[in-house]
Amino acid sequence: MEKTYVTEEGHKKLVSELEYLKTTRRQEIAKQLDYARSFGDLRENAEYEAAKHALQMNEIRINELDMKVANAVIVDMNSVSTDKVIIGTKVLLWDFDFEEEIEYFITGTEEADPASGKISVNSPVATALLGHKVGDKVEVQAPRATMNYEIKKISR
Repeated sequence: MEKTYVTEEGHKKLVSELEYLKTTRRQEIAKQLDYARSFGDLRENAEYEAAKHALQMNEIRINELDMKVANAVIVDMNSVSTDKVIIGTKVLLWDFDFEEEIEYFITGTEEADPASGKISVNSPVATALLGHKVGDKVEVQAPRATMNYEIKKISR
């Protein structure tokens, strides 16, 4: 099974979501199922079908989270080296195409939030940056374009 790299905060979020889905959400869906059953004929009962679908989706997500939590590798942010780009580092880049600085925090897939500058270690940009050092020029092959960066700073 694939390892899930997360910070301690990210691990807590995964565990919290898992607990919510196993307890509160399951109870909510059980109530929806009971309510839908009260209408009688289940063959043409849209509410019942919707509740069954919600239950299936919930169980799928529970299974996904169980696997991720079981295979989680918690990255200790205090021991992350800033010698080169690795998961858990913040990278300041010079974008040659737009002539501006941009900053990314390299995270595990579960914590990625591109809108706030957190990119997945599996994204094209992070994959290209991994292992590089300050001063390195990196070409990123993304689906829509080729981007050119220089690493200006690596921090935690």
